[in-house]
Amino acid sequence: MTTETDTWLDRKEYPFKNNYFDLPMGKMHYVDEGQGEPIVFLHGNPGWSFEYRNAIKELCKTNRCIANDHLGFGLSDKSYKWNYLPESHAENFEKFINTLKLENIILVVNDWGGPIGLSYAIHYPGKIRHLILLNTWMWSVKDDPYYRKYSAFMGGPIGRFLIRNFNFFGKIMVKKIVGNPQKLSKHIHKHLFKPLETKNDRKGCWTFPKEVISSSEWLDSLWQQRDKIKDLPATIIWGMKDIAFREKELNVWVNLMTNKKVIKLDTIGHYPQEEATEVFIRELKEISK
Repeated sequence: MTTETDTWLDRKEYPFKNNYFDLPMGKMHYVDEGQGEPIVFLHGNPGWSFEYRNAIKELCKTNRCIANDHLGFGLSDKSYKWNYLPESHAENFEKFINTLKLENIILVVNDWGGPIGLSYAIHYPGKIRHLILLNTWMWSVKDDPYYRKYSAFMGGPIGRFLIRNFNFFGKIMVKKIVGNPQKLSKHIHKHLFKPLETKNDRKGCWTFPKEVISSSEWLDSLWQQRDKIKDLPATIIWGMKDIAFREKELNVWVNLMTNKKVIKLDTIGHYPQEEATEVFIRELKEISK
């Protein structure tokens, strides 16, 4: 768990108070800034709430901005004994958000934050005012050779070795999935992977790739309930240069959501919130009026 005194964390970039939610397997860190209608931000692998810092700094002037770090990521505890399964992350998130007793939520999800956060939306659609979908998914991909190949490698012995011993996902993969890695400064890139400091800290990071396929039953269970969220207002902001979630996945969302706005960003990759911050903030401001 990281404290206020950690010298690596640039508090000008991330000037937020540390909050912690107690869970049986450790403390979940979260940001809770501002007042007003809530905007809840969810990250994926290998990220943390730092990805949303620019939006939070701006939107907390008018809204209550909440962004957690899943256990095993960011400033949250990283117990080696926990399973780190996506379904377990979703259970943690549901407990956390229910404790805050939020209504009229603008829910922002990226990467694994999609199924984790949308699981909550499926259970409580009446609490969701608007969905913002950033390069994510919510369905089984077990029959897609593209994802089977990825999961077999990155979720298998070689991928696990690279992630556990060399922080491969944070140091290398992040650069591969952005639209232009030259625009990702060394300072910001360091902050995205720095919390995964030791081999044991990276269990959450190396669990997720395997679960792309191994959690197919849970992902399919979410997709079978898609009608519960398909009519919610949604803004889809999609980095078209992403190699993780492609136009094929975007089209699934386009075909599902009935009340949507779609923004395609041709030069942007996996992280619209980081790579196209101005567009991201502009849309959030428009939605939160």
